[in-house]
Amino acid sequence: MRIHPIKLENQNKLISDYRLEKEEIMDFFDYIPSGDLEGRVKDLHERIFQRESLQEVLHKLNKGWDAPNSTLHNIDRFSNEDSVVVIAGQQAGLLTGPMYTINKVISVLQLAKQQEEKLNIPVIPVFWIAGEDHDFDEINHIFMQEKSRLRKLKVGQENINKSSVSEIQLEKNIIRDWLDKVFSYLEETENTKDLYHSILLCLEQSETYTDFFARLIFKLFPDEGLVLIDSHHPLVRNLEKEYFEQMILKQREISSGVNEILNKLRKNDYQVPLEADLNSGNLFYHHNKERILLYRNENGGWNGKQGEVELTTKELITIANNQPEKLSNNVVTRPLMQELLFPSLAFIGGPGEISYWSALKPVFHVFGIKMPPIFPRLSFTYIESKVSKLMGRLTITTEEVVNNGIQDYKRNWINSKTKPPIHELAVEMKETIEKAHKPLRDLAKEIRADIGDLADKNLYYLQKEISFIEGRMVKAIEEKYNKELTEMDLIKVNLYPDGLQERIWNPLPFINKFGADFIKKTIDNPYSFSNDHYLVYL
Repeated sequence: MRIHPIKLENQNKLISDYRLEKEEIMDFFDYIPSGDLEGRVKDLHERIFQRESLQEVLHKLNKGWDAPNSTLHNIDRFSNEDSVVVIAGQQAGLLTGPMYTINKVISVLQLAKQQEEKLNIPVIPVFWIAGEDHDFDEINHIFMQEKSRLRKLKVGQENINKSSVSEIQLEKNIIRDWLDKVFSYLEETENTKDLYHSILLCLEQSETYTDFFARLIFKLFPDEGLVLIDSHHPLVRNLEKEYFEQMILKQREISSGVNEILNKLRKNDYQVPLEADLNSGNLFYHHNKERILLYRNENGGWNGKQGEVELTTKELITIANNQPEKLSNNVVTRPLMQELLFPSLAFIGGPGEISYWSALKPVFHVFGIKMPPIFPRLSFTYIESKVSKLMGRLTITTEEVVNNGIQDYKRNWINSKTKPPIHELAVEMKETIEKAHKPLRDLAKEIRADIGDLADKNLYYLQKEISFIEGRMVKAIEEKYNKELTEMDLIKVNLYPDGLQERIWNPLPFINKFGADFIKKTIDNPYSFSNDHYLVYL
């Protein structure tokens, strides 16, 4: 395995400036990630956490997923008052979801290991499963390669009631059929049979999609001491009730703070995927198996946007204290809740997460605490030797493909096969025809308006004929060079299918070919969080 860092060229302004630690964006955060984290440890020592209760809950949850001994040992280390965590999170995707989920786990493990060696205190890797999320369409599928393209394979189960993922019971017969279909896209290897039965066993032992996800994660990371938490579990909600009450009482301060920061970010030309106004309740209420986002109304009460429910502040506080499982956090308060539960040395986020966290500094300050240091997650593209060889034959680099895709290269390559290039000649012909046609159109318009319209339509059809012959000529060239163009499509589907590989590909095909050992080998390499992206040659 060979690993090579590269720079990503097309990051948005906020992420680019954050990686460069420019003052304009760092003002929106409390810590600089490249700084010494000893100051963060001191800040955490001044706070009180529910360590004993949290430890008990984590034991119950992780044992319920048959966590390995390495995980249970790390949970035991929570009793050490000096212990801290490195934390990241994601939804419970099918078969772990896209590769970036695995990359997040690797990031947590890497940073925890690095900082434990540096700080000489227990640093525990934690992965927060966002079980309260109800957007089933985001997690109910994976993409599999079919020749030189990807096919979306969606599980047949539906989430009609828009229940949270941790509440959706697995329809195992449907998922078994789906799993058989998924495996039909894999080539048979020495790993295939064991992999299939291992996944099937995880399915049989699971009740919900969160259970299924957690068990698969432990199969892939058995020795690293990773600790999982389902944010929607009733035991976790019970730990959160006093924090829910504070969030209810401090709603106005939270919303106004975020609103103010969003305006400042936009003035600095930073685009943040977050909407907030003074009436945002920043909490969900779970009612009749649906998750309802709450808003403050003109009477000071709380209601759903469509009037699904209406509550007074007193009623909502009673629910927080007596039925906390009926509440969950939105994108604004989830990071705060995570921070209140865990002594987090650092949070690891993707580009989108870092963008919206940039607006949350006042949310933490309302509670008298600092936003944790935020590290961009490690980002990987995995390259098989056959794909690497194809690029060598075409004299295109992996770095070029990962940054820009292959479409421009492909278009230029086709153009190079004719002199002059087909597209250039077609453009030149259209311009010549339009120029020659202009006197006719001008005269037609002088004669009568409808004749002028007819002349415009005549020009349109003439140019359409040029486009037609251009297309036929390109198609002929594509047929002539079908082998080379198919190879380009294979490079595209493997490395840059619709953006970075990690956003589309699932780890299953790699595990099938190389075994779960490829993840172990990836973890064993040291990484710098200052690098944008890593190429991993398998």
